Amino acid sequence: MLTLFHHPLYASCRFVRLAFGEYGEELALIEEHPWAKRREFLALNPAGTIPVLLAEGDHAIVGATVIAEYVDETRGAFQRNRRLMAEDSLARAEIRRLVDWYLVKTEGDVTRHLVRERALKSQMGGEGGGAPNSAAIRAARANVRQHLKYTNWLAATRDWLAGPRLSYADAAAAAALSVLDYLGEIDWAQYPAARDWYSRMKSRPSFRTLLADRVRGLPPASHYADLDF
Repeated sequence: MLTLFHHPLYASCRFVRLAFGEYGEELALIEEHPWAKRREFLALNPAGTIPVLLAEGDHAIVGATVIAEYVDETRGAFQRNRRLMAEDSLARAEIRRLVDWYLVKTEGDVTRHLVRERALKSQMGGEGGGAPNSAAIRAARANVRQHLKYTNWLAATRDWLAGPRLSYADAAAAAALSVLDYLGEIDWAQYPAARDWYSRMKSRPSFRTLLADRVRGLPPASHYADLDF
């Protein structure tokens, strides 16, 4: 079994877990706090970032999109009907664009700030902790609406977010939005197409381990594990 160094509220880590889950493969999970800068972890990834996958032969593969390419080459290419990356080059470009949108732009605009201020600061202590920054929370909450509007448009105009088939784009979006859903930061009633798409994602077997996630001192929103929300 492969091992993933992760944190349950990092969208990039959830993305990797969903990708492996879609191929029916379980991962051994080690929760890593990157702000702690553990010497053993830095030996695997001197940048100190997560996710990090210990692949065959204990080779460390670093970063969500790098891991996704590895998964596609070693799993997806042999399961074409279930492959999370398209065969066509333009379709692949659209999938990669949306993966970047949710794991980089949504992360930078919204997720990183809400997770840090609402969940991580209380755990970080002298390694960057402290009182939540209310201004950062307000700015992130203002940005949530634009990202949900865009997701709602994608879900309303396509079968799946990047086109006719489930892809890495859906995994990336579900990873990011599931973090916000855990925190209770989404009013799904305002975005019916996005809600219906997210309900389909939550119902997939690959999502089960995410719905079981719990963070010490911060329980999920009451509807988080509810498939009919």
